[in-house]
Amino acid sequence: MSRIYKHTQVGYLMIFVMGTGLYLLLNFFYLHGFGVFFVAVFVILAVCLLLFAVLTVKVDGSGVSLRFGIGIIRKKFPASGIGSAAIVRNPWYYGWGIRKTPDGWLYNVSGLIAVELSMKSGEKYRIGTNDPLGLLNAIESVMPDGGGKG
Repeated sequence: MSRIYKHTQVGYLMIFVMGTGLYLLLNFFYLHGFGVFFVAVFVILAVCLLLFAVLTVKVDGSGVSLRFGIGIIRKKFPASGIGSAAIVRNPWYYGWGIRKTPDGWLYNVSGLIAVELSMKSGEKYRIGTNDPLGLLNAIESVMPDGGGKG
């Protein structure tokens, strides 16, 4: 495949929620000084913001790769291992981030729509996206059998 699909989804609500928390903690520090617990909460929020605010998905001839935030957290799915792909809707309570769900592993920064990869090994993975059709078409174009609905 000569075409490479690359899409970055920003978790605006996540940024707003964590950013608001950081802002409130900074105000707390200004008014009351630095407490160990509140500094720890500030650091955790800041790290989570750096690690999980965006999700970049890339599809090329080798398969599907995804990267959260600044790129420390990554996952790759070789094209040869993908059995099928389909657009799915996640329940709201599946949430954001990386988590194990009854439907397999979920990688998500925002929204309820995802593309589910059913691997030939039987494992399932859901990649949250705000471009489900574009991602699905790109994945199907790199699958050895030309794609499939699952």
